[in-house]
Amino acid sequence: MRPLVAILLYVCALGSPASRAAQGQPPDSQSFARAARTALAHGRLTEAEAMARARPAGDPAAAAVLARVAIVHGRYDEAASLLDPAAVKDPLGDAALELALLHQQLGRTEPAARLLNTLFRQGGGAQDAEGLRRAGRAAHALGRARDANAYYRAASSGGADPAVDTAWGSLFLEKYNRPEALKSFQQALKSDPEWAPAHAGVARTLADENPPVAAAAAERALSIDPTLADAHLLLARLDLDNSRTDAARERIEKVLATNPSQLEARALLAGMAYVRGDRAAFAAEVRRVLAINASYGDVYRIAAELTARNYRFEEAVALSREAVALEPANTRAYGDLGLHLMRTGDEAEARRALDRAFKGDPYDVVTYNLLALLDTLDRFTVIREGDFIFKMHADEAPVLREYAVPLAQEALRTLSAKYEFTPKGPILVEVFPRHDDFAVRTLGLPGMIGALGACFGRVVTMDSPSAGTAPGSFAWQATLWHELAHVITLQMSNQRVPRWLTEGISVYEEGRARPEWGRDMEVPFAGALERGEALKVRDLNSGFTRPETIALAYYQASLLVDHIVATHGVPALRALVRAYGDASDADAAITKGLGVSIDTLQASFDRSLEGRFGALRAALREPKADGGRAEEGVAGLQAAAAARPNSYGAQLALGRALAAAGDRAAFVPLEKAAALVPMAVGETSPHALMAALAEQLGDTRRAIAEYRALLVHDHMAMAPARRLAALAAQASDEESAAVAIERIVALDPFDAEGHTGLGRIALKRRDAQVATREFKAALALGPADRAGAHCDLGETYLLAGRMADAKREALAALEIAPTFERAQDLLLKAVDKTGAGTAREDRP
Repeated sequence: MRPLVAILLYVCALGSPASRAAQGQPPDSQSFARAARTALAHGRLTEAEAMARARPAGDPAAAAVLARVAIVHGRYDEAASLLDPAAVKDPLGDAALELALLHQQLGRTEPAARLLNTLFRQGGGAQDAEGLRRAGRAAHALGRARDANAYYRAASSGGADPAVDTAWGSLFLEKYNRPEALKSFQQALKSDPEWAPAHAGVARTLADENPPVAAAAAERALSIDPTLADAHLLLARLDLDNSRTDAARERIEKVLATNPSQLEARALLAGMAYVRGDRAAFAAEVRRVLAINASYGDVYRIAAELTARNYRFEEAVALSREAVALEPANTRAYGDLGLHLMRTGDEAEARRALDRAFKGDPYDVVTYNLLALLDTLDRFTVIREGDFIFKMHADEAPVLREYAVPLAQEALRTLSAKYEFTPKGPILVEVFPRHDDFAVRTLGLPGMIGALGACFGRVVTMDSPSAGTAPGSFAWQATLWHELAHVITLQMSNQRVPRWLTEGISVYEEGRARPEWGRDMEVPFAGALERGEALKVRDLNSGFTRPETIALAYYQASLLVDHIVATHGVPALRALVRAYGDASDADAAITKGLGVSIDTLQASFDRSLEGRFGALRAALREPKADGGRAEEGVAGLQAAAAARPNSYGAQLALGRALAAAGDRAAFVPLEKAAALVPMAVGETSPHALMAALAEQLGDTRRAIAEYRALLVHDHMAMAPARRLAALAAQASDEESAAVAIERIVALDPFDAEGHTGLGRIALKRRDAQVATREFKAALALGPADRAGAHCDLGETYLLAGRMADAKREALAALEIAPTFERAQDLLLKAVDKTGAGTAREDRP
């Protein structure tokens, strides 16, 4: 036992970093490296540099820190001169890793690969967390994602280390595994809340999903380390998404002030120049980048990314091709090329690019998802009609094509005539029964909660009516019309229309096509006006990037378009769209297209909103509390309603209370509430409450009237439509039944009973065309009474004079039910009329 005790005492006396510091000795290399790495991550570069200079001469760990400081400031040659001898001295240390990453950053692939392979192969056998971290980072740089993941996991098993977790998070994020990336960055911040690179990692992870939170994380990173390029450039990208190009340039310039050779910053400047059409500036920035790294394909890839974010997908394809030509090993560029090609509709070429990306990096989630999605599309039914190519799931195509194709053709005719523009075709429309397939087709990743459709100019992707949480949970027809309006505005503007205008026109045109499609935001918008939350014209684009304002932005943009048409006319709206196509900025385009400044447009828009929503705002306005004691119960509500006859809230509250008690007197305040806010929708709206009360009281006629009034404004009212259909059937009210069933089928085209009901109404009206469509749809959906469905369709064919088709349906029904008298009667009529027709034809 004595030798063991002696060894333990020796370690305690001489091996502790704390004891070394107390004795004035420099800490051991590993302790120094951790302390210096923490100082760097906290933005304390001067402190880290001083710590390194206090180390013994020739110390490889100190050289790594000094080189890192030099790299942050763009002094790459100085960094290399520090690292070269240190890497020779310690080929498995931080200096060797730093040198390898520097070589890779500057496009020196061969020396980078030699160093990285040494670190990966020999460092992988390390038992300490530091060696495993370096091996993981080397594997990551070599594109060996599985090995990197294993090493990071092993390194973290010895205890939390923010450096390991941040590197691990970056690996996940690079492969688009955002949930795991976020967990890793959050774990790093749990270990050290001041670890600035982890805050920047959180920002990059959330940038697409939640830009405001991402921006806050990036600002937090910069409050710790004002020189952190990742955070500045993330904020610059968010500024570009919000059309704040000057702000983005300022952020990029801050990065370049610290490091004039920062490649991503230079590439962003190049992309910005390309997007604004300044080809000379673009070429100059590309030359600057390639002077630093002659094979930096990301200078074109990043330009392509910015161009795609501005809807210019064919140009993004061309830029991505430049990227892979310059840097064939850039699998990310090949993946981006595949995504951009899919957005132009060239799915065959997209597959080739994605296959190349997958071969180089099988762990990229987006690439994998897109290839799987293309496999899914290969099994879809393809329908070619005029200028359209539709792709639909084989189970849905027989029904959906009967509605989607004619609607699309109507939309294209209507919009082309109105905007005096014929878009380039063919227009590819892909309809997905799984929402995540739509999301992957659009962005490469599942999610996109709340989105229903997307347009890329000649490609439209959207959810099928069956993709919702419940049948009829969204208005798919309005979505299709909306996206086809984008086809017009995007192509008409050479893909340069700002988001507020293209979305505004699409929502506006929804309401012009079917008034009920555009009414569900009037009440919420009036509330936003009352609270002073309406967006300014200059800020409309940014409203689309914030979750809390996106619904408001869509509707307000449509109101602005409506105002433009009312004030300046449709020709001016067309001129405005074309003005953006001439690469004009917002102010210049508005002046050119409308003949007014943006400030003048804002002033006139404000006046129009006050005129349009003034009464509604007054009706919705809640009184300020007076501090007095209000009377309770129904009596109190009656007093409030009497005192405030023009208050929607007061009348509705009284009506709701009386209706809950089954009191017919509820109709009076509810009628007042409906008159004040006729567009109110939902289960607690006046018309919905009156319909339910009328049913309770047995007043079927009143209930039918109230449900119909509700459906005028609430295009998503599936449950009320079904109640209306049932009541109309009881009352033999064919007109109301038609209104109800048409709404049911419009929202849920896979409702066989609805198709049957609509077909029978059409048959009664002797409308063979509509009846045929509806009965064919019902049959395709597999109704419970297939024999009856065949007879329905056969009787329609009989009406249309299609005797052979009628006979075929009768025989199909008899095959199911041989004694079915209705089918036998149909067969006799079809045969008899076929014979009569032959006799007439034989007559001279």
